Amino acid sequence: MALQATAAERGAGDPGPGGGARLAHVDALRGFALFGILVVNIGYLASAYHGVGLADPGFDSPLDSAVRWFGTVFFEAKFFLLFSFLFGYSFTLQLDSAERGGVRFAPRFLRRLAGLFVLGALHAVLLYPGDILTTYAVLGLILLAARRVRPRAAVRTAVILLAVTAALYLLLAWGVHLAGDAGADPGAAAEAERAMRELRGGPGAVIGEHLGQLSEFVFVLILFQAPAALAAFFLGFAAGRARALGDLARHRGTLIRIQWAGFTVGLLGAVIYAHANLVASDSAYQALAVAVDVLTAPLLAAAYAATVLRLAQGRFGKRTVAVLGPVGSVTLTCYLAQSLVCALLFTGYGAGLVGRVPPSGVLAIAVALFAVQAVASRWWLRRHRYGPVEWLLRAWTTLTWPPLRRAEASQASGASQGSEASQGSEASQG
Repeated sequence: MALQATAAERGAGDPGPGGGARLAHVDALRGFALFGILVVNIGYLASAYHGVGLADPGFDSPLDSAVRWFGTVFFEAKFFLLFSFLFGYSFTLQLDSAERGGVRFAPRFLRRLAGLFVLGALHAVLLYPGDILTTYAVLGLILLAARRVRPRAAVRTAVILLAVTAALYLLLAWGVHLAGDAGADPGAAAEAERAMRELRGGPGAVIGEHLGQLSEFVFVLILFQAPAALAAFFLGFAAGRARALGDLARHRGTLIRIQWAGFTVGLLGAVIYAHANLVASDSAYQALAVAVDVLTAPLLAAAYAATVLRLAQGRFGKRTVAVLGPVGSVTLTCYLAQSLVCALLFTGYGAGLVGRVPPSGVLAIAVALFAVQAVASRWWLRRHRYGPVEWLLRAWTTLTWPPLRRAEASQASGASQGSEASQGSEASQG
């Protein structure tokens, strides 16, 4: 297949989750979301200090501080919301596809969630405890149960989830303040050093450390990420029901308003969140900052989405889609590959560089890795319909062996059409 004819660039060709042609700008948005997730995740993989909420004392230059501020303000707690929104949006397309094909949706989707959970559990134990796939698998059960909810009710549910979560953090901040703030944990630095020693060990030590960290990550997931991700699910579900991403031209004014709100209120909330995490040691203030972030991070994530969608439809649309679209078509494969590469770089599986690369170097690795994935994804999709992991998950979901290579799919489609034509000819002659 010609270089310029990939499905991501055409926005057509291979069917997407909804059974129709893929939307190039949605793939581009998904690819952009994956880049943001990489920038956040690699920080935790590269330094155990990041996991305990401290800056690594070995990297305290002005450049190191600037990179930490950049990552916390613009990336942390934003991109998983964007990815969760797209999960909810794709859910509606899968629903429509099942209805058109006369297929029972629930059993297929339950198999899909089970597959995601298994992949996520292996990912968490072997590569990165901060896995999001298991969370998606569990929250997907709620989305499945609520699949008949109206779009407005879905939006109200999302707003209530975010408001209640923020209120709980405000109560926590008040309670910590009344109890007397103990400040930063004096043993956090020692714990980070211990964790890095384990992560530089052999595979057994790495897996043992991952298992030990799982309880801390589960705590964060339940109290922070899960409610926000579920809210984003419902917002994506409402957008999917309204086909909000199908015809962007008629939503141009809305996208501009989203950008204004996100890059003002959302960015202000991100600065407060970063200041509390990078400068202050007051636990009550940090809990207050999380409450602010819960309410404002969705606005900044939405502004990012609006910006990418406008770019994909504007003067630089083809270039935007060409860079981000292929990665957005194989996000599951790329997500797991990112963790694998980072594990080989930073843990005892390979180079054992955890705690030895400055923040600027970590950010450079993230950019380089994503660039390689963009090129590799583009190359892969010239010949294949799905990413390797996407293909396995689809096979498990449908209990079939879908054609992986484009040539095989074309031959199967041609044979099917030829058979239908032959049957039609015989019927007309009869």
